[in-house]
Amino acid sequence: MIYFDNSATTRTEASVLDTYRAVNEQYFGNPSSLHQLGERSRQLLDQSRKQIAELMGVNKEEIVFTSGGTEGDNFAIKGTAMAKKGYGRHMITSITEHPAVLKSMEQLESIGWDVTYLSVDKKGKINLNELKTAIRKDTVLVSLMAVNNETGSLQPLKEVSEVLEDHPSIHFHVDAVQALGKVDLDLNESRIDMAVFSGHKFHAPKGTGFMYVRKGRKLSPLLSGGGQESGLRNGTENVPGNVALAKALRLLLKNKKATNDRLSSMKQSLLNYFSELEKVTVFSPEESAPHIISFGIKNSRGEVLVHALEKEGIYISTTSACSSRKNKSVHSIKEMGHSKEQAASAVRISLSNMNTKDEVEIFKKTFNKVYERLKAIE
Repeated sequence: MIYFDNSATTRTEASVLDTYRAVNEQYFGNPSSLHQLGERSRQLLDQSRKQIAELMGVNKEEIVFTSGGTEGDNFAIKGTAMAKKGYGRHMITSITEHPAVLKSMEQLESIGWDVTYLSVDKKGKINLNELKTAIRKDTVLVSLMAVNNETGSLQPLKEVSEVLEDHPSIHFHVDAVQALGKVDLDLNESRIDMAVFSGHKFHAPKGTGFMYVRKGRKLSPLLSGGGQESGLRNGTENVPGNVALAKALRLLLKNKKATNDRLSSMKQSLLNYFSELEKVTVFSPEESAPHIISFGIKNSRGEVLVHALEKEGIYISTTSACSSRKNKSVHSIKEMGHSKEQAASAVRISLSNMNTKDEVEIFKKTFNKVYERLKAIE
């Protein structure tokens, strides 16, 4: 089996799973309990938070544990809306965001909020002048994805940060789920106020994640309860999951440059291969994340290619896992100027540090057979 769908989810790394199991067995006390079992769990949770903070270059008080990307995006957007509704009721995002962002914005619109959706160019990037024009006196949040989950397109976060330097009251939220370990995010020195990360995208258990929330930023909790996570994310903490999350993050960043060089090399090998196939169109821009390639075969629907490769033991995806089963076209590709037919043909390869160059070569040989069958479709 060759698994090239790592932007949907990754396998849990074996040693990370071992850590999860051990903590679950030995540190089962509730961190809020006063007895020794609870205190041991609390100390371990604090150690994990400190480790994540150090790895990310921020203060441990700025790390909030969550269940993953969807919760984090909802928390950043709706938490800002609740905390800052007295200052304004306008937000800015782009038209190519993850459904967790777009659906949150739609929900706020249904109760009277005003949202501006920025367009993107053929590279999937927003226009900075359009952003500047969109900012109003009542704007309270700008929300952008660091790396597009469908195409790998990169948003100009540094330039956006520079624009927002003149607007200190506006929260800047970044969905960094696809960026961690792939794209540099200097949270401590940047203008980013909130960044969202999901554990199952980097070989940690599903249902784990964390947010960076800059100290001093107003954010209301979505869940009311016992005051956990400094009152920002109430509910009994997932101690084994969060400890495993911290370990997975350490492993991810331990050899970051070498891993990214290898990912880039595998990606370039695939791009060179696709460039020789007449009926293959690559949708990912030249400057994109090192692990994602979006492409399609002319006149062939994406799901046909996905299932054809699946029969050969190769797993890729048609679009983001959050919308693929709903038969939605890849909206990012359409917004980048491609036709509806091209969007319908789109599939995505997404690599991880568990993939190898040998797998890439096997993929090419297998794809040759599938391509010969599908390219004849008119």
